Amino acid sequence: MATYDAIVVGSGPNGLTAAIVLAKAGLSVLVREAQPTIGGSTRTLELTLPGFHHDIGSAIHPLAVASPFFQSLPLESHGLEWIHPPASVAHPLDDGPPALLEHNFDASVSTLRPDESNYRRLVGPLLAHWESLLSEILAPPFHLPSHPLDMLNFGSRAILSATSLNKFHFRGERARALFAGLASHSITSLELAGSSAIGLVMAITAHAVGWPLPRGGSQQIANALAGCLRSLGGAIETSAPVNGIDDLPSARAILFDLSPRQVLRIARRRLPVNFARRLSRFAYGPGIFKIDWALAEPVPWRDPECLRTATLHLGGSADEIRLSEAESWKGKLSARPWVLFTQQSLFDSSRAPQGKHTGWAYCHVPHGSLEDRTEAIEAQVERFAPGFRDCILARSCKNTDAMERLNANLIGGDIGGGANNLAQLLLRPVLSTDPYRLPGNGLYICSASTPPGGGVHGMCGYHAAQSALKHTFGYASRQGL
Repeated sequence: MATYDAIVVGSGPNGLTAAIVLAKAGLSVLVREAQPTIGGSTRTLELTLPGFHHDIGSAIHPLAVASPFFQSLPLESHGLEWIHPPASVAHPLDDGPPALLEHNFDASVSTLRPDESNYRRLVGPLLAHWESLLSEILAPPFHLPSHPLDMLNFGSRAILSATSLNKFHFRGERARALFAGLASHSITSLELAGSSAIGLVMAITAHAVGWPLPRGGSQQIANALAGCLRSLGGAIETSAPVNGIDDLPSARAILFDLSPRQVLRIARRRLPVNFARRLSRFAYGPGIFKIDWALAEPVPWRDPECLRTATLHLGGSADEIRLSEAESWKGKLSARPWVLFTQQSLFDSSRAPQGKHTGWAYCHVPHGSLEDRTEAIEAQVERFAPGFRDCILARSCKNTDAMERLNANLIGGDIGGGANNLAQLLLRPVLSTDPYRLPGNGLYICSASTPPGGGVHGMCGYHAAQSALKHTFGYASRQGL
């Protein structure tokens, strides 16, 4: 087998990012992927009927379009095109029009009566310093902040539970329900400290960059990253599972775009016993049950404003959402789950045959649950779109086990790379000043199980590659941006 400077195991956005950083530094790089196609959870397949293209994992990508590293790459020249719906997200309610977040901040505020001024005071100061704040949020946890006041302003809000922030900042149900839906992207109980953090990031990105989708499917993000890597001389092998270190060619550095459980399976004999024991205690969070639909027509939302966005949060009131997320966190099934729903084909005609459409949705379930949640999810859609079931031509349903088979990183159906409790949100996968470097002589982890965590932004891979450049290859300064 050939010899490489570095090998990356796994071709998700973080693995491809790490490979690009290393290749830009002039190193020879190989990416090994177990699946027949690259991308991890950023893949697009025909899951229902011929001609209907469904994102198997992530679908809407505010952090991808905002990612500092992705912005530094010529991804458009490798085929990536972003589509920006008029509104970022809609939150339909049982009574009255939906709460909407639009790219235009003032337009969004006007939909949140009686909390227009409260929302403006909460989000406005963070939005004003978005770029500096983003660089801090996406940085490793132990660093000297370049913008300490911006981070302090964010942190004083982010440390709160989403439920507490709602009570402190909002008086009306519209704003409270909207923020509860945003915070549910944390995949944790909204009553836990720190559950506001991701909700705030979701709110800010809605105005700063929007919530776009890639034309042709999320696969195009992976394809563009792969095109960039190959242009730098990097190599990619698919259908090439790695069961142990000895399966790999010789390399000075090995970077794992894998969860801790898989890293232990592959590299345990190269790791100190005490560290392996610490890594084995890494906690995984709730899973998801996911449905993809082939639809005969657009979703018949009760309020036509819901047709102005590709993304909807279906869950009703803040209290209803709070209960749903608490139950999945505690290992229970919710009768009325919070549902994340996307309708990409409204804005991207390549997703379905002419005149037809696709739907994509999931709800949170207990870790490893094998229960069928089809009826519960479709009931939530029907609640806000009467007649939805009449539009269904075919459906593809995936429980947590099926999701893990599609992407082995999704342990127990966990799409976030690990549980997002406050400690693990900051200290992942273990407490370390360099959480990317493993004590195994040239071994690194670059997946969403490292800071800054889940989301398609590539920054876990970027920081892991910087660690490898410093500790294995002797680079004195950071590379790649």
